[in-house]
Amino acid sequence: MPIQFILNGRSVSIEADPAMPLLWVLRDILGLKATKYGCGRAQCGACSLHVDGQTQRSCSLPVQLVAGKNVVTLEGLCANRSQPHPVQQAWMEENVPQCGYCQPGFMMAAAAFLEQFPNPTDEDIQQHITNVCRCGTHPRILRAIKRAAALRKNV
Repeated sequence: MPIQFILNGRSVSIEADPAMPLLWVLRDILGLKATKYGCGRAQCGACSLHVDGQTQRSCSLPVQLVAGKNVVTLEGLCANRSQPHPVQQAWMEENVPQCGYCQPGFMMAAAAFLEQFPNPTDEDIQQHITNVCRCGTHPRILRAIKRAAALRKNV
């Protein structure tokens, strides 16, 4: 039985084991590569994306649980393809990535976070953004989230 959901604004219908993690559906079946595998335990956040506007860790989320829902990956974060999303813009301006592997998950977590905390404090960010960067770019990520909050005000 096909599983149907909205992915980055498009309706998709896939044939997959309902228990298959959404991460592998995105990468192996649908060919979207921005969402990364990190730990496989929903702890590091490399696989973060949005399901109905909320950050979810896709490595442990069975695809059956997104049936009928709206899923957004980094590829779909920016509705207006002519300009980057404020989070993407801030990441570029702050030169955040070092190796870059975890950054798609960080950007997705930051975008959802800023919907709830449009004027975040350092403490808000540290409490709610729980993704892990093994390269140590956390100070740049903190600056980028604050810059994205400012950029959102100008959009």
